[in-house]
Amino acid sequence: MSPLFIFLLLSLFLAPEIAIAATKLRYGYYSETCPEAESIVRSVIHRAMIREPRSAASIMRLQFHDCFVNGCDGSVLLDDTPTMLGEKLALSNINSLRDYEVIDEVKEALEQRCPGVVSCADIIIVAARDAVVLSGGPSWEVKLGREDSLTASQEDSNNIMPSPRANATFLIDLFHQFNLSITDLVALSGSHSIGQARCFSILFRLYDQSGTGRPDPEIDLEYRKKLDELCPKGGDEDMTGGLDATPVVFDNQYFKDLVRKKGFLNSDQTLYSGDARTRKVVKKFSRDQEAFFSAFIEGMVRMGDLQSDKRGEIRRNCRVVNDWLSYAAAI
Repeated sequence: MSPLFIFLLLSLFLAPEIAIAATKLRYGYYSETCPEAESIVRSVIHRAMIREPRSAASIMRLQFHDCFVNGCDGSVLLDDTPTMLGEKLALSNINSLRDYEVIDEVKEALEQRCPGVVSCADIIIVAARDAVVLSGGPSWEVKLGREDSLTASQEDSNNIMPSPRANATFLIDLFHQFNLSITDLVALSGSHSIGQARCFSILFRLYDQSGTGRPDPEIDLEYRKKLDELCPKGGDEDMTGGLDATPVVFDNQYFKDLVRKKGFLNSDQTLYSGDARTRKVVKKFSRDQEAFFSAFIEGMVRMGDLQSDKRGEIRRNCRVVNDWLSYAAAI
């Protein structure tokens, strides 16, 4: 029997099951097949955060960058191949997304306990939740049952993911494409309650906003002086600064900073300064942390529901597709 014929048989019998499975997210998905899955993920994420506190923000951001590009399918984790340009070197990801090796560590631990059961796409969802919780933020149940994509697309990522220069109108329209509301947009932007960003992302705000040759007028004067010191013209563009005043604690300080015109990124400050619709929500969250937490949970769950309609698998290694699919693709 030829390898091609074997592959066609596998495709015939497996493809319908995979397509159906991709539509059935549910709570407690691994309760029988890998009951310790979520505790294993949290343990590894906790260790990673002890080694490097910035890991929390990096891990949480993986969900955004994965789910917005063709659904939550783990495509962001795939390495480039000779025939595929993946998403890791996309404009919004290169020199920005980090800690892929932490996901590798989680996957290795899960494969030792429950081989071939837990998808990389689900690992991202659980790890993002745990990064928030371990940073002092809220907890929530996650729906699981995703499968991993067989490919990734740098082009799709470049076309979808927003730039740090994005304004509120662009962001509202982008989120609307995914059936995410203005409240979802503002709440999910609150993920910048933790983490840092590079000077590269704000140099235009400090020295040439909208091509004027002047700084962004929506930056508080004293705050701008601090940013000028951190990110001088001609300085190290890889220098990083906190996205809010409490960059390792998940709280509503981010929104308080926006009201005071102390947002680090243009795409953050625009939520307060650029549109009355988002400004209203920013003000609410700056006063009410519980309202922010509640909306953030709802937004993360809705974002996690974004799925690919393409056939998938459970990868054994999050960086590469499984062997038989790689072989079949090469036939």
